[in-house]
Amino acid sequence: MAEFKVGIIGLGGRGREHLSGILCQRDDVCVTYVCDLYEDRCLRGVETVQKKKGNTPKWTQNYKELIESDEVEVVIVSSAWENHVPAVVHAMECGKQVATEVGGAYSLDDCWKLVRTYEKTGIHCMMLENCCYDTKELMALQMVRAGLFGDIVHCEGGYQHDLREEIATGEEKRHYRLRNYQNRCCENYPTHEIGPIAKILDINRGNRMTKLVSMASCAMGLNEYAKNHSNVPEALQSYPFKQGDIVKTIIQCAKGQTITLTLDTTLPRYYSRGFTVRGTKGFISEVENMVYIDGKGSEWDHSDFNNIDKFWDEWQHPIWRRFYEEGVHGGHGGMDWLVFDAYFTSLRDNMVPPIDTYDTAAWMSIAPLSEISIANGSMPVDVPDFTRGMWTHRTDKNTGFYALDK
Repeated sequence: MAEFKVGIIGLGGRGREHLSGILCQRDDVCVTYVCDLYEDRCLRGVETVQKKKGNTPKWTQNYKELIESDEVEVVIVSSAWENHVPAVVHAMECGKQVATEVGGAYSLDDCWKLVRTYEKTGIHCMMLENCCYDTKELMALQMVRAGLFGDIVHCEGGYQHDLREEIATGEEKRHYRLRNYQNRCCENYPTHEIGPIAKILDINRGNRMTKLVSMASCAMGLNEYAKNHSNVPEALQSYPFKQGDIVKTIIQCAKGQTITLTLDTTLPRYYSRGFTVRGTKGFISEVENMVYIDGKGSEWDHSDFNNIDKFWDEWQHPIWRRFYEEGVHGGHGGMDWLVFDAYFTSLRDNMVPPIDTYDTAAWMSIAPLSEISIANGSMPVDVPDFTRGMWTHRTDKNTGFYALDK
């Protein structure tokens, strides 16, 4: 099997996971270059490749040097959020295939840069949105496609994850989230929830998001956390954080459906993505771990919660059926491996990636749009049509094993 010459930008926690657990485990990848702002991370990355793959990659603290190298043909961007678009655009302009980690954009102009650069170069940027390939999300996609829930009316999702320790010790961890929470108020991490929902609602391929409104609560969680944890800088006890503890975003779609997103990362809670799909014939809910189908009569107990396991055998997606047979591996329960396999498979088959540049731009745009809405008293804002009208009749799509579109 031919190897892709891969360079990775960003070797913090996520980048290290990708390097060690994914890229160095693949037979079709040769890691030729690693990059991070910090020298120690670069040297650790070189050592990881040496131990796991046997070759010695070059390293640099300048991401453009990696991108411009003749020894790199595929670029993986897992650096800080604000570096995603500049690195991706430069890679596309240099003729390199590129995929990026998740996160919201900082401006609508950033999103349009992605689209314009793809249309100029013909090189897609795939967002590595792993939640599109998790078990329940793919099962729900199967069930929706089969009409089990009827016409879909509403979807919900959230990034509901207690990140107080990670954010509050951001300087010590050399992590980027703290500066975002200090200076921005928005739905800053929308793609875990919008990714699977966008595929269920055919966004950019027969449907699109048209309008958005966001509202944020006050910011108190990080101050309280700082007061009770000695490992957190004392200055954060009274720091006027801009990022509200809870952000609610409602999106209207061209076909009439609505979407509700929740960002909840600075108050104590258990992890949940709150994934829910509601249709005219039933629903699936991650929170209740439940599927409900209308018209089942006496066969169903309306209090039959936690019944989702009853549907695995019939409705589990073929991707996971094969994955279970071959042996699940990779981070986040295996979905990290699947999203990378989807990307490299699309490159090998010379096919549009299952999450293309228009998807990447639309999903990332939720962050700056929500920031605009919140800053203007939660006024509705229009969601740009990044396809410029092509959403009604697009035919370019991935049709392979990892396809997410109809």
